[in-house]
Amino acid sequence: MGAVNTAQTLDVEPTPLALLLLGRNADPASERGVDCPGDLPAPSDPDLVERARAAKARLGERLFVLGHHYQRDEVIQFADVTGDSFKLARDAAARPQAEYIVFCGVHFMAESADILTSDAQAVVLPDLAAGCSMADMATAEQVAEAWDVLTDAGVADVTVPVTYMNSSADIKAFTGRHGGTVCTSSNATRALEWAFSQRGDGDGKVLFLPDQHLGRNTAVRDLGMSLDDCVVYNPHKPGGGLTADQLRRARMILWRGHCSVHGRFSVDSVNEVRARVPGVNVLVHPECRHEVVAAADHVGSTEYIIKTLDAAPAGSKWAVGTELNLVRRLANRYAAEDKEIVFLDRTVCFCSTMNRIDLPHLVWALESLADGKVVNRITVDPETEHFAKLALDRMLALP
Repeated sequence: MGAVNTAQTLDVEPTPLALLLLGRNADPASERGVDCPGDLPAPSDPDLVERARAAKARLGERLFVLGHHYQRDEVIQFADVTGDSFKLARDAAARPQAEYIVFCGVHFMAESADILTSDAQAVVLPDLAAGCSMADMATAEQVAEAWDVLTDAGVADVTVPVTYMNSSADIKAFTGRHGGTVCTSSNATRALEWAFSQRGDGDGKVLFLPDQHLGRNTAVRDLGMSLDDCVVYNPHKPGGGLTADQLRRARMILWRGHCSVHGRFSVDSVNEVRARVPGVNVLVHPECRHEVVAAADHVGSTEYIIKTLDAAPAGSKWAVGTELNLVRRLANRYAAEDKEIVFLDRTVCFCSTMNRIDLPHLVWALESLADGKVVNRITVDPETEHFAKLALDRMLALP
């Protein structure tokens, strides 16, 4: 069966932008997103390293470079701080003296940094094509239409939206307007508990955006719900593909979105690595599918993965289900401690959009700033910023 027929069978209708950001070999009929053998792009010209160092030196304290964990090594070496998306945005906000914030990550992360920093600071994304396929799976228009569907079903009044940090500023603003909050993979449980507490009598619901897997895994694993409590809203189907009765009975209304990297992992991956590496511990991110999370030994955020491997005893063996750059970096870091760290799946690839931030783009951005020219500035309009910050502030106030 051809790819088009397969996509029609699965009722998948990705937006052109999402396919563009996924790059070549996009596979809209599955959660694999990209087809890649697991090899990183070739390193950049070594001469660029000296140019990046020189530009950073020229800018001095006026510059603050943020590097997400999934960035390639040639870029991460120039980061002043590393971390996950929200930690980096908060780090930027804590450096008001930095005139330029260069965010080596993806678009939604730079938006969050702009929201949390002052107007006097310029947030720069070295490559504007560095987006996030998950974030692009929920547009403001689609989510507004979904809210109308919930209203027509008579459940909007008892529904609190919760959006994952991996979402656009528009979606964060929608969440803020409707009394909801943002969450990270570290605090999703607290965010859901808070959301359900906002609607009494046990009839409250959550609209979870845009990653269905994090929402489902948190509800079932951490809050004790059943899979039957969860329904998936498909924005490409009339009414989300759900009846009014299904919406009324559901507690978790999950947006049909996913991470194109974490969605690649399967139970077969878990079984294969257990057979290949006896005694291995399987450690995965909660963006993985529910059946993968259920089959794993340990589940947690990027920071949790790093801390778990740091505390692991010498001689232990680990198969890690997350992005390639980070796993390779951790494998190299702990090799001297005799910790064996491998991919959960032999064919999982790097995040194609994260890897759009390469050394040529970084050097161009830094040299432009050093010459007094601000390039690729990411700005969020005041109204969107106001409501998105409401949602972010609610997250910060979580117990």
